[in-house]
Amino acid sequence: MPQTLVSKCLARALEVVVPALDIAAGRPRGPEPPLFCQARGFTEFLALLPDDELERCESEGLAKRLPTLENVPPSLSRLAEEMLDVAGLPAKFQNDKPHRLGKQRLVSERKQNEIEALLAAVAPFAARARRIVDVGAGRGHFTRIAADVFDRDAVGIEREPERVTTALRMSVGSRASFRLLDASREPLALDAGDLAIGLHACGALGDRLISAAKEARCDVVLVSCCLQKIEAAARLASSRAARQAGLVLSRETLGLSNLVSRRQGVERALRETMEARRKRWALTRLLRHRGVAVEPGEEMRGINRRAAHRPFAELVEKALSVRGLPAASLREIDEHDRDGAIEFGKMRRFALPRAMMARALEVTVVLDRAAMLEEHDYDVHVAEVFDMDVTPRNLAVMGRASWRAST
Repeated sequence: MPQTLVSKCLARALEVVVPALDIAAGRPRGPEPPLFCQARGFTEFLALLPDDELERCESEGLAKRLPTLENVPPSLSRLAEEMLDVAGLPAKFQNDKPHRLGKQRLVSERKQNEIEALLAAVAPFAARARRIVDVGAGRGHFTRIAADVFDRDAVGIEREPERVTTALRMSVGSRASFRLLDASREPLALDAGDLAIGLHACGALGDRLISAAKEARCDVVLVSCCLQKIEAAARLASSRAARQAGLVLSRETLGLSNLVSRRQGVERALRETMEARRKRWALTRLLRHRGVAVEPGEEMRGINRRAAHRPFAELVEKALSVRGLPAASLREIDEHDRDGAIEFGKMRRFALPRAMMARALEVTVVLDRAAMLEEHDYDVHVAEVFDMDVTPRNLAVMGRASWRAST
């Protein structure tokens, strides 16, 4: 069978990503260089990065900064070029007929931009669909608008009762309806004439949606998100090619795909985000000094993550309180705040090669899903459907079922 564009892109992604999975798995656990840094000869170069260059590498991406730097290990330069190559594999969706909506009630500008772009992408699929099924519909904005724009029955599937109630209230008089259903655990019951859509279907839900659409022989459009939200310890490959290449991605490695190199994130500036992470490491250090065994992320157990943007002393007070531990002295707080900052500076540098893999990992998972559909006689395209300014989670798998194969 001749290679399709999807299969060629997946082969290239696997060729680059699989041999570098030791880097993805090498999250710094402290100020010592991870094993991959030592084995690949990256340690000295990364450790000597000046503070101002560190910030540029985090905001612009290490791969893009390396050509401007001196004494870069040749193997790191080659790896950076390969990761940029994989990250650029999906083309941008050519939006020749944009759907411009008037201002939608209770819909944010960013969400409306998403909906308008997705409407344009799914229009050819909606034209031949008998029904639109929006999986993970939330408050039903896309479900309701798609029903109106395409003049089709649309069903929004959502597991949160309050969101279903809101969606029903906002959709009175439209062709949209809503079902309370946990799509991550319960059957989706799709039909061959459906267009199944998942706008930011997180983690395992994305794989379940693709699989359910394949079984029903219906068209499917998936914009995935938060790949690490799986119950298993790792995600196994969906396509034959990825299985043969040994693509197995742990939850922690999948979480790496959420990273984006930008000065301004969706919620906060990068500098604020890194300052919050510094405090979280200092807290981890303090808890471990107290004899509490904490893995990354566990230091915030029982605490809203936004608390890390508050003064460090307040964060320590909350963390010790929820664990029933004695309050910290000013000296203890100052010691871990100070020494934690020094250690976190080293960890930031050693984390740069991992962050460089983020987009390539996401692209690889998306192409794996697309290739699985192709193996079942789907016509599949992978494209960026949103601008990065709208959302960095902008990669869509668009699969058109061959009804011939189901008759």
